[in-house]
Amino acid sequence: MDQSIISQREINVDTESYVTALRASLRQSPDVILLGEMRDYETMQVAMTAAETGHLIFSTLHTIGAASTIDRIIDVFPPDQQHQIAVQLSMVLQAVISQQLVPSIDEKMIPVFEIMTVTPAIRNMIRDNKIPQLEGIISSSAGGEIISMDSSLLTLYKEGQITAETALAYATNLEMLKRKM
Repeated sequence: MDQSIISQREINVDTESYVTALRASLRQSPDVILLGEMRDYETMQVAMTAAETGHLIFSTLHTIGAASTIDRIIDVFPPDQQHQIAVQLSMVLQAVISQQLVPSIDEKMIPVFEIMTVTPAIRNMIRDNKIPQLEGIISSSAGGEIISMDSSLLTLYKEGQITAETALAYATNLEMLKRKM
């Protein structure tokens, strides 16, 4: 029977910082690391090193959309390191899932997702620092490995879960979403 061991550390209780906890976890030979949030340069740097050494890292970042997530990670680093970080990120990033909550017809909050699986073409764009072009790839995607936020909004609208006004209020490309509605 396969069993798992889950080791959890609480910041300010079990460890002093995300970086300290992340470094300590690497000494325990983990298969998967869940890093609550990447808030600063040092945490992102250690997370990148962990990913490069073959660890699967899940983390959160406060951004809206896959392209802005990648942009934020690269921009946290000093300008003289950004190209190298883009190259490293292009080699280790597997996917970006972005979520925002929108009001439903029954006045509850429901999630809308953008999912970007990193394909060879996307790897090249990240490596070559063509992050602004990712928005076009994401918005023109027809599903499958990439689902745009607007596509998710359109699905919820067509399913009757959100109003047209809500879909348009949260759209990343208002005109395109209007045409598809």
